[in-house]
Amino acid sequence: MQMGMHTDTERCVRAVRSKDARFDGWFFTAVLTTGIYCRPSCPVVPPKPENMVFHPSAAACQQAGFRACKRCRPDTSPGSPEWNQRADLVARAMRLIADGVVDREGVPGLAARLGYSTRQVERQLLAELGAGPLALARAQRAQTARLLIETTALPMARIAFAAGFASIRTFNDTVREVFALAPSELRARAPKRQGASTPGALSLRLPFRTPLNPDNLFGHLAATAVPGVEEWRDGSYRRTLRLPYGHGIVALTPPPTTSPAASPSATCAT
Repeated sequence: MQMGMHTDTERCVRAVRSKDARFDGWFFTAVLTTGIYCRPSCPVVPPKPENMVFHPSAAACQQAGFRACKRCRPDTSPGSPEWNQRADLVARAMRLIADGVVDREGVPGLAARLGYSTRQVERQLLAELGAGPLALARAQRAQTARLLIETTALPMARIAFAAGFASIRTFNDTVREVFALAPSELRARAPKRQGASTPGALSLRLPFRTPLNPDNLFGHLAATAVPGVEEWRDGSYRRTLRLPYGHGIVALTPPPTTSPAASPSATCAT
C-alpha cells in the first residue's frame, strides 16, 4: 500500500514552515506542546520540528486527542484532493461518510455499500487515514455542527439532530472535546449575522479555499444557467431545488471581498 504524505516528515516540516496552502487537506500538523492541530498553511508561528507530528486526516488528529486550531480551522479543510479523485475503497468510503451513510446505516451499512466486510473497511481506513469509520463520521458530524452553530440561528437541539448526533448530550460532549468550547461559546465567537432572517429560509456562510475569483466563478454560473432552473438575479446565482416536501430556491451570493473573513453565503428558501 502506498504510504501517505504524512509519513514524509521532512517534506511536511518544509510545507509547514513555508505555510504552503497547496498541502491543506493532504496532511495535518499536530503540536505536542499545545495539543492543537493545524493546516500546513496556519498563519501562526510554526512550532519546532521536534514538537510536530503529522496525521493524514482531521479525524486522526481528534482521535489522538488533539483539538482544532481556532485560527486556521483545520476541521473545515476539504478532503484530500487524492480522496476526491480516486475510485478505490478509501476514497469511496470517505465520500459515503461525508454523505452521512454511517450516521444513517452504521458501519455495516457503509461496508455493504462498498461491497467489503466491516473488518476490511475498518482496516483499510485505519491504515491510510489513521481513523476508523466511526471516528471519521464523528469528525464529519462535528464540522457540520460547527457550521450550523456559527452560521445559523437554529436552536442547539435542532442543530444536534441535523448534524447526525443521537442525543443532545453527545452533541455537547463532542463539540467541547473537538473545539475546546461549548456550543454556546462557539456561537458567541462567530461573526454576527447581518440582516433579519426570513421565515422558511436558512442562510449559511460557506468556507472556501483561496485564491477565489468570484467574477470568473459567478460569471461561468450565469453564462451556463439552465433556463427555468437557474438564473442570475440581484447579484446572486439562484437555482430551484426539488425537495421531499415541495420546491425550494437556493441563492449563492459572492462575498464583498476575497479575504479569509469574507465567505460566499448561501440562502435556501422553501
